[in-house]
Amino acid sequence: MCRFVIYKGTSPVQLSHLLTRPCHSIINQAFDSRLRLDRRRPINGDGFGVGWYDCVFDEELGCQPCIFTSVTPAWNNVNLTRLAEKIKSPLVFAHVRATTAGSLSLDNCHPFVHGKLMFMHNGGIAEFGKIKRQLQRNLSDDIFDVPQGNTDSEWAFALFLSKLPDACASSFSPATLKDAMLKTIATLNSLAKDADITEPSLMNFCVTDGDTVVVTRYISSKVDEAASLWFSSGTTFSEYAKGGHYKMSKSDKRENIIMIASEPLTFEKADWMEIRTNTMVVITPKMNLLQVPIIDEFYVPPSDPAALNRATNFAAEKGLLSSRRIMTPSMA
Repeated sequence: MCRFVIYKGTSPVQLSHLLTRPCHSIINQAFDSRLRLDRRRPINGDGFGVGWYDCVFDEELGCQPCIFTSVTPAWNNVNLTRLAEKIKSPLVFAHVRATTAGSLSLDNCHPFVHGKLMFMHNGGIAEFGKIKRQLQRNLSDDIFDVPQGNTDSEWAFALFLSKLPDACASSFSPATLKDAMLKTIATLNSLAKDADITEPSLMNFCVTDGDTVVVTRYISSKVDEAASLWFSSGTTFSEYAKGGHYKMSKSDKRENIIMIASEPLTFEKADWMEIRTNTMVVITPKMNLLQVPIIDEFYVPPSDPAALNRATNFAAEKGLLSSRRIMTPSMA
C-alpha cells in the first residue's frame, strides 16, 4: 500500500515533525509491521518522495516546488533525516511507495512535478495497459513529453495537465484545478468503459500549485469502498509525550493547519475525520476546507443506505483501506 500525507499551514512546519519524529508517521508505518494494515507486504520500501515550496519567494529560484526522491527505503535514508531537520515549508507533499505499476526507479517516485504543480496518487488505474495508448492520444505533444516514468499515476497526471487551460500558467484558481480533476476522472472512466474494463479504479489523486490543494477519495464503483483518506485540522501539531506521540490541538476556531493522509498520523481519535468515498476536498489559499461530492454514475447520496454499506473487500485486499478504528498507543 502506498501512502501519502499533505500538510498546508499558515506557518511553515519543520519536515521532521511530519516525516521522521512522529511515531506513527507514514515512514514508520511503512516499515513497522505492528502499524501496517497491508499484510501482503512486510514493508513499503519501493522508494519515497517529498515535495515542498519555499517559505519566501525568490525570483532567481522561481516558484517551482523543491523535490527530493529516492528508491531507497525512506526509513533508512540518512539524507532524508538530515534534510527534514533543516527544511521548513507551509505546504508539503510526502509519499512512500509500494510498486503496483511501473518499475523501481527515481522517475516513478511521487510526487510528480510540472511547473508550479505537484501531483501524487494512492491507488491504481485498473488494467491500465488497455487504455494507455488511447489516453496518450488525448495529450498534446508538449504534455505527452512530460512523463519520465512508466506508472499509471504519472500518465494520470499528464491527463490532468491536458485538462488545464494552460498547464504552464503562473497561477491557478481553485475552480480551475477542481474542474481539471473532475475532467481527469471522467476521462479515465470513459476510457475504461470503452475498453470493457469492469474492475474498479482507485483514484485518490492530489494536486497543488503551492496555494490551493485538491484531493480526491474516489473509486469507479457504486458498491465498493475507496482507498482510505482522512483529514485533520487545528491550530498546532506538536509532540505531547516522549517517544514521538503527536496530536492536533485546537486553541480557537481558526484553521492554521490542515493535514490529509492515507492513514491517521496520530493515535488521538478526535484528531481525524474520514473523508467520504467519491468526494473531492479543496483547501483554498485562505485555508478553507471544502468537501464536494463527485456526482457521476458512481455517486451514491449520503441519504442512501448503500452509501454506508459499500463493500470493503476490494480496497482491503489491495492494502488500500485503513481501519476505521484508530489504534491506541498500547497497540503500537
